[in-house]
Amino acid sequence: MEPTEKTVIEKLEEFADNDKAKILSRFFKTGPGEYGEGDIFIGVTVPAVRKVATEYYDKLAPERIKTLAASPVHEHRLAALLMMVCMYQKSRRNEALRKTAVGLYLASLDHINNWDLVDLTAPKILAPWLENRDRGLLYELSESGHLWHERIAIVTCLAFIRKGDFDDIFRIAERHLGHRHDLIHKAIGWMLREVGKKDETAMTRFLEEHYRRMPRTALRYAIERMEPSRRKRWLNGDFC
Repeated sequence: MEPTEKTVIEKLEEFADNDKAKILSRFFKTGPGEYGEGDIFIGVTVPAVRKVATEYYDKLAPERIKTLAASPVHEHRLAALLMMVCMYQKSRRNEALRKTAVGLYLASLDHINNWDLVDLTAPKILAPWLENRDRGLLYELSESGHLWHERIAIVTCLAFIRKGDFDDIFRIAERHLGHRHDLIHKAIGWMLREVGKKDETAMTRFLEEHYRRMPRTALRYAIERMEPSRRKRWLNGDFC
């Protein structure tokens, strides 16, 4: 019998843990007025979700994966998104299947609504798809005014950064230095830190140019790997 969304949900339920669900609900800020308000957790760890996704990505029909991605349960959505990533990564010689995986992902953007869902998937599916294509989509997401779409645009750049390509992250980061949300500040700082791992001069040049506009959180994340005395000078504005 062909597996369905219910098959995957039942498999995930085997790993569910009520105590973990309570911890995850607090960690991912699901309370009233918080960024994850109303999200539902059943207490499945990421390795367990990944195991289920790897088992079913090529058994579940694309439309069923899309339906699973719209579930109100966080781990269901994560499993669906990781299936899309698996579908993309395992289809290196099948451009049509890769296109299907990306199409599913883009159709599910409005259900990618917490930072782990973004961070575990965007650099692994959007980045390789866009690497040798027009990257206008990144800027559409970046300018959407939608918190999670903006974070997707920023974190997708991780894969480009690791290949020494910093243009997109510098342009997008500059646009969002005045953003209202610390989840964007953290993402920017993280990406700048990754730039520093590849080219510290390039990161430093960006920080020097934008220091006075940078949110403190972004700066702290960006300079996290610096030697303590140097990091202190940056925090005190005495970096020249």
